[in-house]
Amino acid sequence: MTIPTKPIFFVLLISFSVIKNYAQTISLKDAYKNSFMIGTALNASQIEERDSNAAKIITHEFNAITPENSMKCEVIHPSWNTYHFEQADKLIAYGNKNKIPIMGHTLVWHSQLSGFVKNIQSADSLSLFLDQHISTIAARYDGKIFSWDVVNEALNEDGSMRNSIFLQKLGPNYVVDAFRIAQKAAPKTELYYNDYNIEQPQKRAGAINLIKKIQAAGVRIDGVGIQGHWQLGHVPFKDIEESIEAFSKLGIKVMFTELDLTVLPNPWDVTTADVNMKAENNAYFNPYPTGLPDSVEQMFTKDYVQLFALFQKHKKDVFRVTFWGVHDKQSWLNNWPIFGRTNYPLLFDRNYQPKEAYYKLISITK
Repeated sequence: MTIPTKPIFFVLLISFSVIKNYAQTISLKDAYKNSFMIGTALNASQIEERDSNAAKIITHEFNAITPENSMKCEVIHPSWNTYHFEQADKLIAYGNKNKIPIMGHTLVWHSQLSGFVKNIQSADSLSLFLDQHISTIAARYDGKIFSWDVVNEALNEDGSMRNSIFLQKLGPNYVVDAFRIAQKAAPKTELYYNDYNIEQPQKRAGAINLIKKIQAAGVRIDGVGIQGHWQLGHVPFKDIEESIEAFSKLGIKVMFTELDLTVLPNPWDVTTADVNMKAENNAYFNPYPTGLPDSVEQMFTKDYVQLFALFQKHKKDVFRVTFWGVHDKQSWLNNWPIFGRTNYPLLFDRNYQPKEAYYKLISITK
């Protein structure tokens, strides 16, 4: 047997100390228990508990979970009369086992649709799909999940309705109809509208109009989700605060549902989280393949602290803050809008270790 050298032993001792100190810290969910729920999005391996390191973080840190993909149309409803509930059922079992509320995501979305939906030609057939899809899935999980993102990303940046297959064939009332169907199928489940960039004034105005339209129709809507996919150094704090105030005046819950802070350059002049947009890779757009410089890490911590201080300021109106992933390696931002980049948008790194920002977010609650 080879006896470890002193430097290696020292590194191992440091590593053990970090893990031990983390295990002894108060969790995010406990630190913010008097403010708002703290959630995270789970991928398939986490739902099936094949990622033991992530499992420890999830149960220690979070009191709300959202499936990244397991409840999206292409996964759960691949053809007209075929539903694959296996993954979603495992999520229910996971939530029950760990006593963590589940936020369903998402019933109606123009992206990640099954092929048969994209090929529907008539309005009557698409209307039938909408009714069957929502009724079947929402009813199955009524009382088993806390909420549904009933409609996701129905708006353009100027606040007008997105020209999706639903708008083209069913008209602008499809959103109200979707909430009406969900209300009937899932009376024990909260119903939300979810979108990115709705903290921006024009798109916010469109979301407010949409929510008011649902309310005016006498249909239930319980909350709005501002996704929160923001760029490091360009977090729109003023717009975020104004949006919290504006949406809360509608009498609904305000949530931040897909929070992450990209540290990488944006290949476009616009801010978007449209999964259908792609860009070509080059070294400029992937500047930190081996790790973040200290200066960027400090900015990352600063932005997260300022953001959570703002959430804390409005804790009477902010119901939940959900991170879109558990750790950096899992993040969708490694492959969007450019495939194969190395991003660092979350509070836990690729080795499942908490970052300085994690400790800072806990410390500001004391």
